[in-house]
Formats: sequence, C-alpha cells, structure tokens
Amino acid sequence: MSSASRIFVLHSGGKNIKREASRRHLEVLSAPPSPLPATDLIGQQSRLGRSIKRTGDVVFSSAVLTLGSPVLLLLAVLVKLSSPGPVFYVQRRVGRNYKRFGCIKFRTMRADADEVLSNVLAQSPSMRAEFERDFKLRKDPRITPIGNFLRRSSLDELPQFINVLLGEMSVVGPRPIVDKELERYGEFMDEVASVRPGLTGLWQVSGRNNLSYSQRVRLDLAYARRRSFILDLAIILRTFGVLLLPMDRGAY
Repeated sequence: MSSASRIFVLHSGGKNIKREASRRHLEVLSAPPSPLPATDLIGQQSRLGRSIKRTGDVVFSSAVLTLGSPVLLLLAVLVKLSSPGPVFYVQRRVGRNYKRFGCIKFRTMRADADEVLSNVLAQSPSMRAEFERDFKLRKDPRITPIGNFLRRSSLDELPQFINVLLGEMSVVGPRPIVDKELERYGEFMDEVASVRPGLTGLWQVSGRNNLSYSQRVRLDLAYARRRSFILDLAIILRTFGVLLLPMDRGAY
C-alpha cells in the first residue's frame, strides 16, 4: 500500500476495512482531471464546509501564536544570534486559485544563500540534478547550524501560522509550491489550486522528502479530492506523532 493510502486506513479496523479504504483511495486517484478551472471548482465547494474550516484555522492559529509566543521569541533570538541576516525568510508561493503570497519561515540559510547555491550547482552536476528534481538538496551547504535543527524539527514553519491567520494558508492542505513546480502537476493543478495550501498535510506525514515527486503530487491530489473534517483531524494528530517520534521524517 502506498504512503498516501495509509492515511485513509483506520488502524483499529480489520483487513476488510483496510482493503475497502485502499480501494476507495485508488478510485479517487484514478479519476481523470477535472475540466473545470480552479475558480469554478472553488464555487462548487460547500460554503458551510469552507466557513467551518476557516473558523477552525483562525482559532487554532490564534491559539498557537498566543500560547507559543515565548517559543517563537526564543527561536527568533537563536536565529538572529546564529548568523548574520534577517530572522524570517519570505518566499513567493502559489496559493488557492493561483494567488501568490509570501510564505513565512524562520531563516535557516546563510544570508548569501543564492550565491552559494549558484556556485554549488555550477561545480556539481549531481547536486544540480538533485536540485532540479526535488527543488532541495539533502546536503545543503547553505543551511546554518540552527537552521538544520529547525528544519529537522519543522520548527522553522511555525511562523506560517501567520499565513494561516491571514487566510493565505490553512492548517491542513496541499503543499505550498513555488511557480517552477506548477508544470509538475500538469492537468491536476486546478484541482490542487482549488484548496488553500496547508502548513501540514498528507505529504508532511507520509515521508516528506523521502517520497518521489510524483508521489507528492498524488498526495496533494488525494487531499484536494478527499478533504474532510475527519481527514484534517487525522492529519493533525498524525503530525504531532511525526514531530514527537525520533525517526527519519524526510525533513531537511
């Protein structure tokens, strides 16, 4: 069973339940791409469902930003003291209905990261191929010591609760991608773009960078087509488990 399929399986059930969940999941992914643009797909969504999800996003993100403010302040100080440069890194990402927004993270790279990356990719064909395939490097020379810890623990993404509060992201949703990744989603992009990108999602709890890019696309599509309150709750609970258990989560 694929990483995406496991999300839809209730571990307390028997083999029949697992087979049924896997079958429904495969049916979801095997459906052809929708001929409708993202705007029309959004218009077809339940307004009540969207309102409930948005209310949950506001309440949850407000609570995290308020109660977690001492931790956020501590991390901000550590980032500032660890290396020269700003505390936050803001990157242009693709949001719902293709609206671009500034995705906020704690800075985990050197201030001269762009120059370092250019030099590394020019000198190493293998690293260039890795970057062009995944848009990331497993052994990235741009990462600061505190940045490596923040990425491994996913604490660098805590400021994205501000994006959630602003309505640019949701607590749970597809990955917030950059413009260069749009072509990777092909005909399925409108379906994925009909949903707010999430701070966490199927990709984050299914292996992250240990997955191939095609698997990432399938996970985002699966969420866009199968989203529900129960699935969001399962992903949130699984996220806590992923963050707490000491294992390779594919975060780097």
